[in-house]
Amino acid sequence: MGKLFRSYGWPRPIVHLAALFALLIGAPAYAQQPRLIVAFGDSLTAGYGLKPAESFPVQLQAALNRAGVKARVHNAGVSGDTTAQGKARLGWVLNSLKAKPDLVILELGANDMLRGIPPAQTRANLEAMIVELKRRGIRVLLAGMLAAPNLGATYRGQFDALYPQLAKKHGVALYPFFMKGVTGNRALLLKDGMHPTAMGVAIVVRNILGPVKGALGR
Repeated sequence: MGKLFRSYGWPRPIVHLAALFALLIGAPAYAQQPRLIVAFGDSLTAGYGLKPAESFPVQLQAALNRAGVKARVHNAGVSGDTTAQGKARLGWVLNSLKAKPDLVILELGANDMLRGIPPAQTRANLEAMIVELKRRGIRVLLAGMLAAPNLGATYRGQFDALYPQLAKKHGVALYPFFMKGVTGNRALLLKDGMHPTAMGVAIVVRNILGPVKGALGR
């Protein structure tokens, strides 16, 4: 670059400034590369019962882009996954990506709750995943769950508390309840009464968009 400018007979200081200016012009192209977000979870992330375009990752990516955040949301949801299964595949998922994620939305625990798995086990599995993500220098947004009322007050108290406790202990961002505004509303749920419709996913995305942007940072 400097040789090119010197060929025009420019003094050396001006050549250096011109070369620096040329490099800075090219900087925005790199700065505007899409941020990589990995939605790592179960059927609520994967898009159970929905068309691919209706899934949480696709709708979240579209919402971020509309909000001026250039991002790509990778769908790493597997229907039926417990936290133990998520922990087992986390490393494989991260190693299979071509770039390090800017953010991982960790959405697991609902299937643990439905199976009555002791909250202590759920907590240990989630904590192991958070520790691994932080070890790799990846930001985390922990998406919380709430236990069903029929599991009893003791179970509910232990399960519901583990998400805010983990977020506080490890200093990661928390979205308290992934299904906020959707659970209990039949119009936003599939016939099974548990999984969101496309419109239900849109509500989830609308509610979580701010926390995702905050967790993503600049």
